[in-house]
Amino acid sequence: MLSRRRMIASGAATLAGAALSKQLAVAQNAPPPASGPAVGGFTPVVTPDGSTAPFKLVDGVKVFHLVAGPCKREFAPGLVVDCWGWNGRTPGPTIEVVEGDRVRIYVTNNLPEGTTIHWHGVLLPCGMDGVAGLTQKPIPPGETWKYEFDVRQHGTLMYHSHFDEMTQIAMGMMGFLIAHPKAATGPRIDRDYALFLSEWHIPAGTSKPNPLTMNEFNVLTMNSKAFPGTTPIVARTGERVRIRLANLGPMDHHPIHLHGYQFEVTGTEAGPIPPSARHRTTTVLVPVGTTRDIEFVADAPGDWALHCHMTHHMMNQMGHDFPNMTGVDARGLDKQVKPLLPGYMTMGTKGMGHMHQMDQPRNTIAMVGGDGPFSKIDMGGMFTILKVRDEIKGDGSDEKGWFGHPPGTVAGPAGEGELEGLKQLGL
Repeated sequence: MLSRRRMIASGAATLAGAALSKQLAVAQNAPPPASGPAVGGFTPVVTPDGSTAPFKLVDGVKVFHLVAGPCKREFAPGLVVDCWGWNGRTPGPTIEVVEGDRVRIYVTNNLPEGTTIHWHGVLLPCGMDGVAGLTQKPIPPGETWKYEFDVRQHGTLMYHSHFDEMTQIAMGMMGFLIAHPKAATGPRIDRDYALFLSEWHIPAGTSKPNPLTMNEFNVLTMNSKAFPGTTPIVARTGERVRIRLANLGPMDHHPIHLHGYQFEVTGTEAGPIPPSARHRTTTVLVPVGTTRDIEFVADAPGDWALHCHMTHHMMNQMGHDFPNMTGVDARGLDKQVKPLLPGYMTMGTKGMGHMHQMDQPRNTIAMVGGDGPFSKIDMGGMFTILKVRDEIKGDGSDEKGWFGHPPGTVAGPAGEGELEGLKQLGL
C-alpha cells in the first residue's frame, strides 16, 4: 500500500498520510483523457501499442504516478520479453501536459536496485533533473519519491532512468512526456502519433535483453513492438498528421523513411522548428537522445510503409556470426543434415527473403514475414504501416483491413506483346 511507504519529497522530507495515499490511488486509477480532436484545445496524442498516463487535478496541480518495475512485453507473436518499465509496460505511459501546467509526479521504485527519472529536454529546477548522485540520491527499492515543476515549454520530450542507465534503459525504462502549447500554433493537427524507437539484444530462444551489448542488437522496435507485431497508424484522406519519433538508443541512430509522402520536420526535443527553417524530405534521421516531429497532409490513400532505413533494422533476431552463404550450393550439406534435423535449411544461399519458412527456437520470431494482402511482407523489426483511407470507421477495424487498389494501379507481370515491344525498342 502506498500509504505504508515513505514519501520522500525531492529526496529529502518524508511524506505520509491517508489523504496523499488517496490522491495517488485516484491518480493511478483515473481513466485516460478522452481521445479525439480538440480535447482541452489540443489533439490528444495516440501512442500505438502504448497508453496515456492518467492524472488527477489536485489544488490546481496535475498529479501523476509512475511505478518502476519488471514487466513482460510481447514484442511480436511468439516473442515475449522480460523487461523493466513503468506502470507495467515499456515504453511507459505517455504523459501529456500543457505549457504553464504545474505537475507533480510520484515515482515508486519496485526494481531490485535504485533508480531515478530524468526529464529529458525539460526545463526545470536543477534538483528535479533526476541524475543520481549529482542532483539527488537514487530512489531506494520500495520507496516513493516525488518530482514537481512548472511546464515552461512545449514539444516532444522524454523521460527515462538516470541511474544504471546502461541496464535500465536497455531493459526498457523510457517514455514520452508531451507538452502541448497553451495557445494554438500553426495548422490544426487532426492525428497525433508518438513512436519510441528502441533496439534490443535478445538471443534466439531467450527472453531477457542483454544490457551489455554494444553492437549486436537483433530486435528493433517501435513502441516495443517489432513487425509484424506493430499496430498500423491510421488517417483519413485530407487530414493533417503529426508523427513524433523518439530515440534513446542505446547506440544507433535511425533514418526513418515514409513511403508515398513528403513531409516537413517541424520539431525536435528543443521544441518547434521555425517555419522558415523547415524543409521537405522523405527520410528523417533520429539520433540517439533526440526526438523529431514530422507533419504532412494525408492526401494519398493506401497502405504505406514507415520504417528505419538501416537494412538490418528491418529484420528480427538476425544472427551476425554466420558465414556468408550467398550463392553457395548447399544441396549436399542439406541432404546429409536433414535426416538428423528434418526442419534444417542452410541459411542465405539464395538470399534471406524466405526466412519466415524456418523452424524457430522457443520464444523466437522469424527474421521477416508478416501477413500481407499479396504475400508475406518481407520486413520485420522497426517497421509499421500508415493506412490512409477516404473513410475511417473508428471501431478498431481500420488498422486491420487492406487497401483496395483501384483497377490498373497494381504492378504485375508484363504481357507477351509488351515483352516483344521491349525487344523492338532494344531494351
